Amino acid sequence: MAADPSSDPSDTPLPRWRRRKEARPQEIVDAALDVFAERGFAAARLEDVAARAGVSKGTLYLYFPNKEELFKAVVRSAILPNLEMAERLLAEFPGSSMEILERLLLGIAGKVMATRVGAIPKLMIAEAGNFPELARFYYETVIARAFRVIGAVLERGVARGEFRAMDVGHTVRLVVAPMLMVALWRTSFEPVAGGPLDAEGLMRTHIDHLRRALAPEGGAS
Repeated sequence: MAADPSSDPSDTPLPRWRRRKEARPQEIVDAALDVFAERGFAAARLEDVAARAGVSKGTLYLYFPNKEELFKAVVRSAILPNLEMAERLLAEFPGSSMEILERLLLGIAGKVMATRVGAIPKLMIAEAGNFPELARFYYETVIARAFRVIGAVLERGVARGEFRAMDVGHTVRLVVAPMLMVALWRTSFEPVAGGPLDAEGLMRTHIDHLRRALAPEGGAS
């Protein structure tokens, strides 16, 4: 049968095995995020990740020697770009500290908590005791870095007279607490709770409370 002259072979997507090798690590990482989100770390199998990525298990091992290193790559790919954006916002934004805090919290609600990435904090809470080395990696790579950013925003606000004096360490943990609640709710209780949690609405309410709680005496931030 003659080829259809109206068809353009360049319009046909290449099968995964014919794509550029440079794309394979990210495809594997994306597939791993799906598998980890669905099954947790302990139950996830590398053969399932390979199948979802459209590669052989041997090919997966060319890039990631074990499941722990693959999980670390998932965290670096899915979460660290958001932390880098937060650090740039803190360094460059000319507005008030409350505006920075609002942008950070709404950004987390929209980009992390409302997507499959939100499964990672819940996964770490559930499995940290069984995988202490991964818990240490996650704490040092994500939690401590995020705490430093939020703590720096609070200190900036105090120094500029926008926030009242406070225990910054404790306040940082109060600021992030609703995010953990959203992560746990979405992955554990949402299926039986009659509908999805409005993560953005919760964050906006949280921000309104923070605005009042952080305001200096006799004024609003």
